[in-house]
Amino acid sequence: MFRNANILLIFFAFLLLSSFPPSINGSSETEDEKDFDYLEGSNKGPRYWGEIHPEWRACAHGNLQSPIDVLDHRVVASPRLGRLKKSYIPAHAVLKNRGHDIMLEWKGEAGSININGTSYHLKQCHWHSPSEHTFNGSRHQLELHLVHESADGGITVVAITYKYGRPDSFLQKLMPFIKPIEGEEENVGIVSPKDIKLGSRKYYRYIGSLTVPPCTEGVIWSIVRKVRTVSKEQVRALREAVHDGCEQNSRPVQLKENQTVWFYRPPV
Repeated sequence: MFRNANILLIFFAFLLLSSFPPSINGSSETEDEKDFDYLEGSNKGPRYWGEIHPEWRACAHGNLQSPIDVLDHRVVASPRLGRLKKSYIPAHAVLKNRGHDIMLEWKGEAGSININGTSYHLKQCHWHSPSEHTFNGSRHQLELHLVHESADGGITVVAITYKYGRPDSFLQKLMPFIKPIEGEEENVGIVSPKDIKLGSRKYYRYIGSLTVPPCTEGVIWSIVRKVRTVSKEQVRALREAVHDGCEQNSRPVQLKENQTVWFYRPPV
């Protein structure tokens, strides 16, 4: 299924992943969605994000934009990536309706993930429906992003995709707090990130960007291979809570030729 990686390519991959410049401080996702939406044909839609503010220029002119279509023929097996080294701990959290999505934000130290010797601390997670990343052109019903930041402002995101089926147990605990009230923080108490199930140690890795303005590049993406399940009622609740124009809050796939995606499979 995957092309064999030669030694030179593997060396280049790890050189890239370990030396890519970190994201600039202050370039995290914008929380004010009044200036943008997801409607096709809107002058505030994804096609025009890069023209709305100078600091959003990367949305239109960046070279490493996300999301992408994960194509089998571009995937390179790379066992040396290693397992995702997570060390999450329970912490106080709030749920916030940002208008364009629902976000769970940890107010205390919720642990971190280690990539190439750098610790990225878990800050928040949020949902996109349908999924932003596609796989050989196929899109799933939901995508969860776990957003982490390093001490020097670097960003890494762990993404989990979902198809319709049994309710997601983590999202189910938050359902009573998901309301169409923009900007207000709802205290949800102590939340353990460990309750977010990955379901697999296999994942894809590539260098991309934030998928909302300012579309900051240099983001390290890890997309879990396993597709988990979510109920139609859960997805409906997430969609009904946000503003008109953001019910389907997925940025279109950013088409790039010859983009390599690495794949980690644990040794047997």
